[in-house]
Amino acid sequence: MAYETVVGRNRSDLEKYGSTATGFIGKHIVGEGEDAHLTTKVLLDFLRPHMVLITGKRGTGKSYDAAVIAEEISRLPEEHRRNLAVVFVDTMGIFWSMKAPNDQQTELLREWKLEPKAMENVRMYVPYAQKEEFEKAGLPVDGGISIAPHEFSAEEWRLAFGLSATEPAGVAIEKTVNALAEAGGSFTIDDMMDKIRDDPEIAQDVKDALANMLAVAAKWGVFGTEGTDIDDIVAAGTITAVDVSRLRATEAWSVRNLIVALLCRKIYQRRLMARKEEEVAKLELGEERTAGKSSFPMVWLMIDEAHQFVPADRPNVSTEPLTTIAKQGREPGVSLAVITQMPNRLHQDILSQCDVVFAHRLTSRDDIEALHAVMQTYMPKELQQYIDELPRQPGACMILDDNLEKVFKVQIRPRLSWHAGGTAALL
Repeated sequence: MAYETVVGRNRSDLEKYGSTATGFIGKHIVGEGEDAHLTTKVLLDFLRPHMVLITGKRGTGKSYDAAVIAEEISRLPEEHRRNLAVVFVDTMGIFWSMKAPNDQQTELLREWKLEPKAMENVRMYVPYAQKEEFEKAGLPVDGGISIAPHEFSAEEWRLAFGLSATEPAGVAIEKTVNALAEAGGSFTIDDMMDKIRDDPEIAQDVKDALANMLAVAAKWGVFGTEGTDIDDIVAAGTITAVDVSRLRATEAWSVRNLIVALLCRKIYQRRLMARKEEEVAKLELGEERTAGKSSFPMVWLMIDEAHQFVPADRPNVSTEPLTTIAKQGREPGVSLAVITQMPNRLHQDILSQCDVVFAHRLTSRDDIEALHAVMQTYMPKELQQYIDELPRQPGACMILDDNLEKVFKVQIRPRLSWHAGGTAALL
């Protein structure tokens, strides 16, 4: 039997479970340059939650990696798949294509002894006001995302607009949200605008500035009187892409950050409760009778352009929910995969928690230095040397595995589903 490496699985789990609950993500690269060739399989552990960093230059295969991971979760046996869910925060609008087979690379898939396959359990959610626009363009949309303004605290609204706690606009937005929350609990964007306009203690220039900010937030069609139930987004055995790609203006990052903050908070809270329920059930019924059954599945949350949601140089509304998952998510069962071409701009608390790193080619010294934050003393060579040894082709990467305390050169396997993330070309 050929030797297989299970990335992310510690030695005790490897001895107990072998390759159970793993996914085939690629093959080992042996040699350098023209002498490089592929050898044995590389698998990824899905038995336990992980904190994963996927990084590299544009076009090296970062989003491709994430989709391969999602495909392998989708291909798990039913007894494992039924307690796992994948949620993408899709900033480029590319993961909907997992609904179609990868007929573009039929020959390559055949070389890997694989076949094109559409992922049948993929769902696409967009801001509810954009749903009709997507449908008219012929894109497969399964639902609309709506978030209620009252679901965010006064501090979160301030952070969403990049305001400090001491500047007049920051003080005014916190005062407004607190007053509305105390008055009745539920409120809308219009209620916020009315409250600010009618407050005699807020200067007119501050009113005008906040009115503009709230108008920008409102026009993207995300905010409604009721928020989307997290159980509609996270479902066992499914891959859900939350497509925020049409929120492209600079101001739209505030809205994107609010969406990510709410997703993170709700997923984390639901998994905390589900984990308690699972432990109680084990005590009452025994581990074998409760295995793989949960009121809310374990989640793989994948964040594209992660440096925008949890930046290194400033806090925003999604910083705290994401760093909470990075630090504490593994215990309740939340995996986090952050995807970025600029790891130097990613929050240090995220980098320091990574136990698995997919590193494609990087040329920026700042980015390479940032990765030293997750390098360990067991690495026998400098990171730059590992990267220089990689073949210059998409999908080639080094994987740093803190569980096995090893580094591997890996060629990520071709996707089964169609990849919509390539660069546009005339022909």
